[in-house]
Amino acid sequence: MSRAFRWPISIAAGALIVALAAQVAVPLPYSPVPLTLQGLAVLLVGGLFGGSVGAASMVLYLLAGAYGAPVFAFGGSGLARLLGPTGGYLLAFPLAAFIAGRLAARGQFLRCLFAAAIGMVAIHAAGLAQLTILLGDSARPLAMGVIPFVVQDSLKVALAALVLWRGHGVLRPRA
Repeated sequence: MSRAFRWPISIAAGALIVALAAQVAVPLPYSPVPLTLQGLAVLLVGGLFGGSVGAASMVLYLLAGAYGAPVFAFGGSGLARLLGPTGGYLLAFPLAAFIAGRLAARGQFLRCLFAAAIGMVAIHAAGLAQLTILLGDSARPLAMGVIPFVVQDSLKVALAALVLWRGHGVLRPRA
């Protein structure tokens, strides 16, 4: 298949993968941020499809959600989601996918682990920043938007690293 067809198909597939992962969501009573599989999906899309395709997929995902497609957690959509408590996490997806794709490009396990970890840190940093702006202090956002997710997101990083390491080159577009 030519690159002209592969790029748009890969971008749409990446956005769809993250949209499906968003529907695997568990609300937390003490946090406005649910547990989802989005972070894992973002890292995998970026790492397996490449940084540019991964970032473009996430931009498509965000645009689809902003324009009303029910792609965010719990079938949500709209600009309010991007400006609300989960918006920082969502808006970091293009950067996280790009980071994962660029850093995992060689397929060595430690590079894949580093790529997944840095991508997840980017997501949490942006999420924490937006929660801090919305809530007006730094202690509550940390307790509500980062600490409850450390264990499961560490597992997602490890799983992403394994999949990227073993799957390197399988889905990556060839120039």
